[in-house]
Amino acid sequence: MHPQKFALLVGCASMMMMFVAFTSALIVRQAQGNWLEFQMPSVFYISTAVIVTSSITLHLAYTAFLRGSELGYKGLLIVTAILGVVFVYLQYNGWLQMNADGIFLDGNPSGSFVYVITAAHAGHLIAGIATVIMALIHAFVLPYKVTPRRKNRFQLVLWFWHFVDFLWVYLLILFLMAY
Repeated sequence: MHPQKFALLVGCASMMMMFVAFTSALIVRQAQGNWLEFQMPSVFYISTAVIVTSSITLHLAYTAFLRGSELGYKGLLIVTAILGVVFVYLQYNGWLQMNADGIFLDGNPSGSFVYVITAAHAGHLIAGIATVIMALIHAFVLPYKVTPRRKNRFQLVLWFWHFVDFLWVYLLILFLMAY
């Protein structure tokens, strides 16, 4: 295994451990009582569709890159970046919807968990958007050529993006079970 891929997997494992710790804390705190149940903002379901779609578009960009379809590769990278930004925007709107519903960061711990966990995830997704932007810079600045080094870099972006996508789906399921 390429050392960069191994490092990415170690990084993803440590991020996953952080979210497992959040999960554990949520479950323990919920069992203590005084847990306000509320409906998840509907925009979170839309953002889920957006992030899953972005994972698909990035995968299609990678396959277009390997196939030699420069236009498809570049276009799908752009779509992925846009979808990533849309996801973060929708998450922000979810927070606004929670606030409008009387669920505040400094209110009941149940709401605080949603804010903190979704913000931590959004931070990781913003890092993912930065990697997609770097891939876009490579796509538009470097001459189009499939090399082992560029293929490896693209795979790193792809793996991280899929990880963050999987993580959001996990978190949404957690929220649906807890609330």
